[in-house]
Amino acid sequence: MTTTTGKVVEGKAAPRGRFPHIKRAGDFLFVSGTSSRRADNSFAGVEVSATGVVLLDIRAQTRAVIENIRDILASVGAGLDDVVDVTTFLVNMQDFDAYNEVYAEYFDYDGPTRTTIAAFELPHPQLLIEIKVTAYKP
Repeated sequence: MTTTTGKVVEGKAAPRGRFPHIKRAGDFLFVSGTSSRRADNSFAGVEVSATGVVLLDIRAQTRAVIENIRDILASVGAGLDDVVDVTTFLVNMQDFDAYNEVYAEYFDYDGPTRTTIAAFELPHPQLLIEIKVTAYKP
């Protein structure tokens, strides 16, 4: 029987529900859907202009999401090199190319498998992207 352990990572945005940031099941690590939300509940990649216009930056959000995942994995002694599968949810597929550019800063062809899904909306209107990953760390 495989034991599983879940963990909410201190210093990261608290989950908006009763689930862990990360769960270990044997040699596998499952990271819950992660956004660019910071511990103070603000979002990376979101700016409000002097006139009140909300500007959303998919590149900044993608970078922040991957770095949040990196930090969550580090909390259990793993890293992005241990990621074997990525599922990404994009609110707008017009952001796909910009998301891909940032993704390539962290992963290459020898990296994880990946699926990208168009999502009608995410849990906050300022979110453009959410990513969940599976890692393998014996």
